[in-house]
Amino acid sequence: MKKLLNIFFFYLLLLICLSCNASLKTETYLIEIPVPQRPAGQSDVIALTAPKIDTVRTGFIGLGMRGPSAVSRFTHIPGVKIIALCDIRPECVEKTQKILDKNGYPRAISYTGSEDAWKQLCERDDIDLVYIATDWKHHADMAIYAMEHGKHVAVEVPAAMTLDEIWKLIDTSERTRKHCMQLENCVYDYFELTTLNMAQQGLFGEILHVEGSYIHNLEEFWPEYWNNWRLDYNRRFRGDIYATHGMGPACQLLNIHRGDKMNFLVAMDTKAVTGPDIIKKQTGEDILDFQNGDHTTTMIRTEKGKTLMIQHNVMNPRPYSRMYQLTGTNGFANKYPVEGYVLRPTPISEKITPNFENLTAHGFVSDDIKKALMEKYKHPIIKELEETAKQVGGHGGMDYIMDYRLIYCLRNGLPLDMDVYDLAEWCCLAELTRISIENNSAPVTIPDFTRGNWNKLNELRFAY
Repeated sequence: MKKLLNIFFFYLLLLICLSCNASLKTETYLIEIPVPQRPAGQSDVIALTAPKIDTVRTGFIGLGMRGPSAVSRFTHIPGVKIIALCDIRPECVEKTQKILDKNGYPRAISYTGSEDAWKQLCERDDIDLVYIATDWKHHADMAIYAMEHGKHVAVEVPAAMTLDEIWKLIDTSERTRKHCMQLENCVYDYFELTTLNMAQQGLFGEILHVEGSYIHNLEEFWPEYWNNWRLDYNRRFRGDIYATHGMGPACQLLNIHRGDKMNFLVAMDTKAVTGPDIIKKQTGEDILDFQNGDHTTTMIRTEKGKTLMIQHNVMNPRPYSRMYQLTGTNGFANKYPVEGYVLRPTPISEKITPNFENLTAHGFVSDDIKKALMEKYKHPIIKELEETAKQVGGHGGMDYIMDYRLIYCLRNGLPLDMDVYDLAEWCCLAELTRISIENNSAPVTIPDFTRGNWNKLNELRFAY
């Protein structure tokens, strides 16, 4: 009897252990990020339209590295009046006034000399659009203040650095019904726009995986940032703090919040080596608390089973790369370091080229076929603006296209190409990757910034 009881308890214990083990295997450690309730009386701003503005009266805040070139581009866009210029440094305002002189524009009202001078610009009643190109620490506060004073907002990347800033921008845009667009220029690059058009016409089949990055050795640029603000930010914050250049084109390919949504991410980074070395060379100080690793990698999964990989590295000696890449069931596109396409020989090749028998799914198409593809599927925006964009410039013309489209949509009362939810989704990595990394690369949920309306639209479309 005792022997039988021992056997019984042995198998009972074994069953309990197996059950616990199975439970552990299926249980996932997921850090849940809450979604705050939408304030009463508000609704989403998906496909938001506003009354037409025949002449878009614009004020610029931040005239350091990016602002003056934006002012110059605006002098080439029809339907624009430049009302005011603002920078804490008087010499930056005067330098930009000379751009207006050179291009035959009247001088704008100047705001300078005070950290709060920008508020006076936002409070003017003769401005429709506030264009913000300061350091990113001030982006969200300025954008919120401008919307609260009845202005549409265009704000440089990244527009927000924390979830708190993101939700405030969303709530303010929803409450005021004012546009809040992030100035993400990379979605307007020629290869990206053309490839997006190919993808939307089904050339690559179903898009399953996309990649993007910001890999840019900033060694020669660190001294140019006012008060060393950018290196200081890397010193104090961990994670992918500059994800939007990679995220923008990738999310557009996957129709994020236009039929799909991002569910969760996992991030990890290397140790910080180069950042502390830079400060050591600058000041002689030994840095023990530098937060941001040299290289950060993030993986994201969507509601519909697609994946994204995003990388950030501004420290190491590598060729510039935004790692624009897509993998589909019928094809592949890649921009860095080699720009090209891979397509299945059939069934779609007959639509593309008479030389489809020469295609292979194991290598890039020939330069001739690539050229023919890019000409046939050239995006309508590029067809309209390519010649002028190349003349005006701005990262090869994509900056001009970005600004032109912003003004075009405001003048015609159309939804902007990018909305406040794009801003939120592309900026949220700054805080969410930090949370993942600081918790041993645990998966972290990505909030649905539309609060349930991510499938209200079924695809990304630019308005005309």
